[in-house]
Amino acid sequence: MRDFSLPGRSPVYATQAAVATSHHLASQTALEVLKSGGNAVDAAIAAVALLGLLEPQMTGVGGDCFALYLPAGASQPIALNGSGRAPQAAHADWYHQRGIDRIDPYSAHSVTMPGAVAAWCRLLEDHGTRGIGELLQPAIRYAEQGVPVAPRVAFDWARDAHLIKDPVSAELFLDQGRAPTAGTVHRQPRMADTLRAIASQGAKGFYEGWVAQDMVDTLRGLGGLHTLEDFATTQPCDVTPIRTCYRGHDVYECPPNGQGLGVLMMLNVLSGFDLSEHAGMAEADRIHLLAEVSKLAYAHRDALFADTDHAHVPVEHLLSEAWARRQRKAIRLDACHTPSIWPGPWPEAAEHKDTVYLCVVDRDGNAISLINSIFHPFGSTLTAPKSGVLLQNRGAGFSLQADHPNLIAPGKRPLHTIIPGLLMKDGQLAAPFGVMGGQYQASGHVALLSNLLDRGMNPQAALDAPRSFSFGGELDLESGYAPSVDAEMALRGHRVVRLKQPIGGGQLIWRDKAKGVLVAGSDPRKDGCALGY
Repeated sequence: MRDFSLPGRSPVYATQAAVATSHHLASQTALEVLKSGGNAVDAAIAAVALLGLLEPQMTGVGGDCFALYLPAGASQPIALNGSGRAPQAAHADWYHQRGIDRIDPYSAHSVTMPGAVAAWCRLLEDHGTRGIGELLQPAIRYAEQGVPVAPRVAFDWARDAHLIKDPVSAELFLDQGRAPTAGTVHRQPRMADTLRAIASQGAKGFYEGWVAQDMVDTLRGLGGLHTLEDFATTQPCDVTPIRTCYRGHDVYECPPNGQGLGVLMMLNVLSGFDLSEHAGMAEADRIHLLAEVSKLAYAHRDALFADTDHAHVPVEHLLSEAWARRQRKAIRLDACHTPSIWPGPWPEAAEHKDTVYLCVVDRDGNAISLINSIFHPFGSTLTAPKSGVLLQNRGAGFSLQADHPNLIAPGKRPLHTIIPGLLMKDGQLAAPFGVMGGQYQASGHVALLSNLLDRGMNPQAALDAPRSFSFGGELDLESGYAPSVDAEMALRGHRVVRLKQPIGGGQLIWRDKAKGVLVAGSDPRKDGCALGY
């Protein structure tokens, strides 16, 4: 049990239903939907639509969405890939002929078709009980009336305000060139009109008509290759989730073009180590192990992961025990190692910046794990002027390296990093879970699951625990680790960086079958909360 004399949150216990999001108003909205008879999907869509107003630098209708949905009694979750595609005119040769060797993340070329709205509508059509028109009403109301900017949102907004050069974006998201401070009421009336179009017409209200025309005119005016047909043909894809077994639990992730495969690869390697509390493993050893498995998984991700409609990704091989055993043997507890990549070259690294994640379990036992993002802070920073749609820059995740599996191509989806997770035990729900935080997401899934399943932490404690992340040649450590850890990690060859700000965020809802309750947690690094009844 945690020391209640220290700052920290208690987990939320509920008997009927629970929600966890990164903003209290989104959690409140989701809970109201559940209490009025809606199911988990209904609640999730109402919440994620609202989060686009509450955290506009992170998410919105101009972004992408992935989801894992487990209907009550189902033996495995349903996976939906709501990531957008490159324009049909986006041939790699077009860029090469113009001397472009990297997609500028703040150009029109970085904008792929926003897939989020299509994913929301598909989820509701297939699994919801309410219409999109009803569920968008809270977001429409807040867009018109305004919402006070929350403290962590204000911090992020101020940190990234310098990125906004587009005059339309500056008009909508800055006040005389400055980010709004905490408590400032922020309104988005143009977005209210766009949400009304979606509410009345469904996905067509976004991908056709005046909203789509506004986005296409904006992008083509900036040199983009986008057409109305590109938008009108945007559809999410039902995909088969991938899984592995860790500590007697089945861990499910979405398949590539997402990076969830990397989570399962890391877990497979770690399964050969005893990380339980009674094993007496030092904190420095835990940090080192996570760093080493993260490096090897991310190296393979950047070399191999891509849209499987356009490239072969050796999923079966990378999830094999033979692969995990070979990687495990290369790891030393006393020193860093450079991971070997099978096969081929070291490419450009993928990037990821900003995301929102939420999860819901309803009174019937349906569970959803959902994530939505516009990629970098404020996405491409380009906003369509009439609709107020801030456009993502997910296309910056494409490679322009000719022999790379993630090479841009017409209708192709880029390597994605936003990943919802879902945990099952003996064929039943254990927990929907997810982690936000840039490149950290895959490593964060592993750390969160290890806290739960190896160390026996409750959901809130597992989210509260200090975080580390090895990426780009550095080992980042949050302030929660003892100062002595720095020297121990340096002796093993890590270049240690102590961060002044926290790493990521996350949400989790644990189903305690024995007690018949749900136990929910929400990351204190964000403005959100878990709620239940």
